[in-house]
Amino acid sequence: MTGHSVSREAPIQGAVVIHPERDGRVSGRSPEARLEEAEGLARALDLEIRDSLLVHLRKRTPATLFGSGKVEEIAALCESLDADVAVIDDSLTPVQQRNLEKAWKVKVIDRTGLILEIFARRARTREGRLQVELARLSYERSRLVRTWTHLERQRGGFGVMGGPGETQIETDRRLIADKIGKLKRELGEVRRTRNLQRAARQRAPAPSVALVGYTNAGKSTLFNRLTDAGVVAKDMLFATLDPTLRTLPLPGGRPVVLSDTVGFISDLPHELVEAFRATLEEVSEADIILHVRDISSPDSNAEAADVREVLGRLDVEMDARRVIEVWNKADRLDPEDREELAADVLRARPPAVLVSSLSGEGCEALLGRIAGLIDEAPPMAVRAEAGQGDLVAWLYRHGRVIARRDQDDGAVNLEVSLSDQAQGQLETLFPGAAVLA
Repeated sequence: MTGHSVSREAPIQGAVVIHPERDGRVSGRSPEARLEEAEGLARALDLEIRDSLLVHLRKRTPATLFGSGKVEEIAALCESLDADVAVIDDSLTPVQQRNLEKAWKVKVIDRTGLILEIFARRARTREGRLQVELARLSYERSRLVRTWTHLERQRGGFGVMGGPGETQIETDRRLIADKIGKLKRELGEVRRTRNLQRAARQRAPAPSVALVGYTNAGKSTLFNRLTDAGVVAKDMLFATLDPTLRTLPLPGGRPVVLSDTVGFISDLPHELVEAFRATLEEVSEADIILHVRDISSPDSNAEAADVREVLGRLDVEMDARRVIEVWNKADRLDPEDREELAADVLRARPPAVLVSSLSGEGCEALLGRIAGLIDEAPPMAVRAEAGQGDLVAWLYRHGRVIARRDQDDGAVNLEVSLSDQAQGQLETLFPGAAVLA
């Protein structure tokens, strides 16, 4: 009998990626850039992009998001391309998702579902898997609406409103609620263990430094460059999810604990906020935050704003922290852009360092900047008069505020620890600042 080999590889799924450009959307990046990011997310799921398109949306249609003409047009496109999946770079209601799947005869996945699926594939640690599962169940709980309409004809029992369909929905909701409760208890135990480990680290003399940044900004490559950690680093959105910690020796031999965290993304689904909150506890406890930016990206400023917005939702206020901006991927810049950025680096607030995590350029300067913030001078007292909010904000960004006393006349007395470099900047930028004895 002739043997037949069985392929164990998953079949390639073809995808059509659609970015609905809604009127009134406030965004720091172009629709084309957002569509390109959606394509990157789809490729991160090993989908084959067969076509991508921008669809101008004057208003959202409750049943299908798009108007009937556009729904028919995309249905014909999916059929002609033999697509298996339609990726919508927006949030869909359960009804919209179901109706589009019926009309297009393909699987439809929205932005939230797409990111959740990526997270489910990439999470490696037990805590990461628990966080992703919790986020997925929270998302699926909202998808139960109208899931069981095929049972609505089988009404029975004594009540006119009851029936097997409604009972099934309630059963599923109860099962999901039970799973969510169990996951939260397990996560609580994992976090308790991690808090004990963090408390032990805090008793040690090593300060902590955390990497944050937009996904694919090069955080993991920089982490590997500085620590030789061997963390997975690919030119792919969300290549790494679970936080990694390593000891990093600074110039002079003093060690710090460096942590690599998950990358951010615009319009982060609310189901994932809690998962990020737990993962980014390392950031909230860090002595210094390194904000890694892809400075070669035309959307670098918009991506930086997205990072700050997400951190703000997680109660991490960047303006009140010691931050160094790491302008990464300098190797991708042409000479003219490099010359312009060299001047911008000197004026940047928070302070910035231009680096290439791929070649190692600028990494020594970065380590020196970290050491400068860690090895601070003894605390000094500074008085900011009423109306000098910029001085107060600068001191919070570039120093460590030990004590603050607000005066009746509107002035603020601060006890702050600054590095030698920051003290020099203070004298240059705020020559009239009152340094108290």
